[in-house]
Amino acid sequence: MDTSSTVLDSAFWITCGAIVVLLVVSAFFSGSETALTAASRSKLRNQADKGSRGAQRALKITEDNERLIGSVLLGNNLVNILAASLATALFTRTLGESGVALATLVMTLLVLVFAEVLPKTYAIINAEAAAAAVSRPISVTVTVFSPMVSAVRAVVRGLLHLIGVPIDPDGQMLAVREEIAGAMQLGLSEGTVEREDRDRILGALDLGDRTVEEIMLHRSKIEMIDVSDEPDDILKQCLDSAHTRLPMFKDEPENIIGVVHAKDLLRAMYKLIGGPDGDASALGRFKITDVAIPPYFVPETTALDDQMRQFLRMRTHFALVVDEYGSLQGLITLEDILEEIVGEIVDEFDPDDEARPMPSEDGQFLVDGAMTIRDLNRSNDWSLPDEEANTVAGLVIHEAQMIPEVGQVFSFHNFRFEVVTREGNRITALRIRAL
Repeated sequence: MDTSSTVLDSAFWITCGAIVVLLVVSAFFSGSETALTAASRSKLRNQADKGSRGAQRALKITEDNERLIGSVLLGNNLVNILAASLATALFTRTLGESGVALATLVMTLLVLVFAEVLPKTYAIINAEAAAAAVSRPISVTVTVFSPMVSAVRAVVRGLLHLIGVPIDPDGQMLAVREEIAGAMQLGLSEGTVEREDRDRILGALDLGDRTVEEIMLHRSKIEMIDVSDEPDDILKQCLDSAHTRLPMFKDEPENIIGVVHAKDLLRAMYKLIGGPDGDASALGRFKITDVAIPPYFVPETTALDDQMRQFLRMRTHFALVVDEYGSLQGLITLEDILEEIVGEIVDEFDPDDEARPMPSEDGQFLVDGAMTIRDLNRSNDWSLPDEEANTVAGLVIHEAQMIPEVGQVFSFHNFRFEVVTREGNRITALRIRAL
């Protein structure tokens, strides 16, 4: 064998070895990109808190995703192009001009299988572990390629600006809350998350976007105590009531002067009559204002999460809601806010009509007009809009642009609404059926 043949053989194997090395590097870049972008930052944070330096580096790298992806793509393209060029030169030298087509086919298959699909699949399955493992070499790569990536990023942003695409360098693809909501909805559709679990988590996330006005008990349904009533009538009213706290008014219901707790009332009356053997006629000297506590008023625009924190800080569970003019609009309790998270809390004193509406044989639901749209959506997994109205009756009035008569039927949002009963200008019951 002559010298040229020996050199050719040596060059052939050296080139093959270089291509293999470049494919391995390409696989590393591809898998690293997938691992670092697919890894859950919450899981990485948990690992970092336990002392994982790799997870800490991965968190730091992913803070600037644009620079990370730019550096990885730059490195990946460099090795892929170099590998393709070497393969083309190798096949052309061996097979002549026909080697170009063969080199294209072979490199496409090799890059697709070994440098793209295989490492990316592994990285998706083991995202957090792979992200922590590649964090050190990738951080070096990002540092080395940073000047070139910055230049490329400036060019890209300039081009996007020319065509009118806004760029927010600090923006994220998805807000954390939206990401959680999307994950819960996806889990529900795939059967890995229960509907009740989704409702609890989304209910807690929505507290900051919802106001007291949306869930308060309207003033027309508030049970109150008139201070001018006789003590025995007040005692009977408290014993007959399903509530432990009752607002107290003087002269007119708008003039709330205090709140009475049933336990304080019974304790004061028991002390006044002198115990079980005392004189019940002593109740005539009882003044309910002596046991009342000052009323706690909150604006109707207060966010639910702020109001819950206020309740916990003030160690109270009861507040009266007023509008911007100071007029009484309703009341809200800590239980009302908790029900937005865990669903309806029903005890032995709650009336039976507060239970979840059940469909009749023809698929219609008999619903109280004062039921909130959110509760109806949660109980039946519907999606009626609640932007313009809080209650079902309010939604019908808003859509109809009138106060309907009994028996009128409306169809909107893919549902059929029939007015069943009405008291004055208030719709008290409706039949609803999905179309």
